[in-house]
Amino acid sequence: MSRGNRTGLIHHLGTFLLLAATALLIVTDITAPVVNNIALLKVDTPYIDGARMTQISYGTFGYCILDANPDGGDVDICTPKQIGYRPIEPAVEWDETDFSVYADRTTKILSRVMVLHPVATGMAFIAFLLALGSGIVGSLLASLLSCLTFLTTLCVLICDFVLFGMIKSNINQGDNGIGSHAYYSVGMWTTLAAQGEGKQEGQGRERESAQEEQGRKVEVLAEEETC
Repeated sequence: MSRGNRTGLIHHLGTFLLLAATALLIVTDITAPVVNNIALLKVDTPYIDGARMTQISYGTFGYCILDANPDGGDVDICTPKQIGYRPIEPAVEWDETDFSVYADRTTKILSRVMVLHPVATGMAFIAFLLALGSGIVGSLLASLLSCLTFLTTLCVLICDFVLFGMIKSNINQGDNGIGSHAYYSVGMWTTLAAQGEGKQEGQGRERESAQEEQGRKVEVLAEEETC
């Protein structure tokens, strides 16, 4: 395979990875309360005052209590879609878990950082559109924006794991509560996968740039020898 073909292949692969990252980040964006059953963190509660099992579904812009009707009806209770919310609230109310004041304040602050989820999605999509162009300027802008997307996604991913790690730890390891089980759900893993693809895309573009630079040096040497 010629150098030009390899460079083109890397470019197309990087463009596809940006599109895939955008799709994965959209899944995180539409977690509860946008789509009730899609979550970053889920909590299974074994009973509520003798009622059947229900589930807390945490998302980017709020949370939902799934199957909250004790009579067995399919009723979900969700918060309004908002930037920042109080993540410990459903755990305290539905699982009777105790949280420290520090945990309450920290998780509430970190929930505001989740606004970066749709920001990262938009950046990844714009980088994808720029990468579709074959011009040098478009390629450079796509590389720069994909790098910023990677950093933004990494930042919000760390905040997600800290926030929901605190919730998960308190529920699973606490002596109080009603024996609920908390676990990371699909929204967390799609963010992690998107961050990984962003890293691969950046590395691919670095290799592409290195190959182009090497090609230019070879051409310059060839011209000098000809002269």
